[in-house]
Amino acid sequence: MPIHRRLPKRGFKNPFRKEYSVVNVGDLSRFEPNAQLDPDTLKEAGLVWRMLDGVKLLGNGEISHPLVVRIHKISHSARAKIEGAGGKVEIL
Repeated sequence: MPIHRRLPKRGFKNPFRKEYSVVNVGDLSRFEPNAQLDPDTLKEAGLVWRMLDGVKLLGNGEISHPLVVRIHKISHSARAKIEGAGGKVEIL
């Protein structure tokens, strides 16, 4: 009997899983204050190299100036940092 039939199958792969491209808050400091950021802008800037099911913003890093961010998903810490700097977050 072949080895692939002798060994047990392991785990589960969800076919409906959504994969997001990840961007950190610290990476957004390169943009000028009050800039309008969306997934296309992030792709042009080189922060997102492959569009998957969307873009998720994570809270690693610091930001000191306000930005207007329109994005698919965002973590609680990233939202707090952007709004704490005077910016605005919109979910697509």
